[in-house]
Amino acid sequence: MKVDKINFDAVINRYGTYSTQWDYVKDRFGEANLLPFTISDMDFKAPQGVSDVLIKAAERGIFGYTRWNNGDFKGAITNWFSRRYHSNVSQNIVVYSPSVIFSLAKLIEQFSAPNKKVLTFSPCYDAFINTVTANNRVLLQFNIDGGVNWSRLEQLIAEQQPEIFLLCNPENPLGIAWSDDEMERIVGLCNAYHVAIISDEIHMDVVRAKTKTHTLANYFDELKVSSAVISSASKAFNIPALGCSYALIPNSLDRELFLHSLKQKNALSSVPYLGMLATIECYNHQEDWLRQLNNYIDNNFDFTKRFLKENLDLNYQIPSATYLGWINVSPLNISMKLLQHELVKNQKVAIMDGSVYGNGGHNYLRFNLGAPKSKIEDGLNRLAKAVHAIQDTQ
Repeated sequence: MKVDKINFDAVINRYGTYSTQWDYVKDRFGEANLLPFTISDMDFKAPQGVSDVLIKAAERGIFGYTRWNNGDFKGAITNWFSRRYHSNVSQNIVVYSPSVIFSLAKLIEQFSAPNKKVLTFSPCYDAFINTVTANNRVLLQFNIDGGVNWSRLEQLIAEQQPEIFLLCNPENPLGIAWSDDEMERIVGLCNAYHVAIISDEIHMDVVRAKTKTHTLANYFDELKVSSAVISSASKAFNIPALGCSYALIPNSLDRELFLHSLKQKNALSSVPYLGMLATIECYNHQEDWLRQLNNYIDNNFDFTKRFLKENLDLNYQIPSATYLGWINVSPLNISMKLLQHELVKNQKVAIMDGSVYGNGGHNYLRFNLGAPKSKIEDGLNRLAKAVHAIQDTQ
């Protein structure tokens, strides 16, 4: 459905909304009232259609226990996969989950045994690190900062025998949109070495113009091992607070075990009504909003690339996907400790230290570009001032 031109330049005051990124930035950075480019939600309003649906539901005033196992919810998801990824997904394989990381935790328990190994590419989303290790599994991080060395990856799998390969698709924080050839390689390795695969595809819809993405769902028929796609509309449409996600689990036994864990073990048989309504609205009616969002974020990346070259002489490479900038600051020859101190204490800006994201993250900043251009420009100016202040003292 076509929507009016969205004003993504509009600045929305997020203070007073219990925002993790804004109201609670002190929890991670030790200081309040910093300009934050941290947790990966956006500073844009959700689509107006979402607000309209929620207002209508609120006016109706009915918020009882709600069934997720219905054709409207599951059909919105399967139709989205058909339109966006040319993937013929059956409604039968769709299951609800309260969050993508909850799905990950339950599938780690289901697809592996305690103290066994889970393999992922690194740098990686920090919740991968925490969730794997807190569930008493050993995390193997395979560094892909310089690209994937496929022969070394196969050697590692053969030697270490992980029980799960955890794929971030597209990759957070590097922004890699995995090609068909790369997906075929990953699927082939999982089949050859009997490694289950979980694909976190929550960033799949935020991509650069002409970028083609490849959901793991398109390879389900090839896979001979347990597999799952875990995703949500929350990232692309900025609705994480509504609490609704889903998984695609093709094997019937794997799916029933997941549902047993969800319903019997964790008593999560009812979906948040508003989150389900928002997901249906986004997938059925807000594709044009998403197109406009991606165009705006593309321009933010273009601006960031020019700014970093002109002001810091950094040759920044725009990623294929996500709204997360992964900025290599090693050419500046300053320590991350000094840089973070200057950013927080003097420039009053919060930008994530790449070391949070595991092996290969040192000397990188993860900079959230899901915001109005004015905020991006302000943040980049503060970054440049921090760098110049440090360089002036060296």
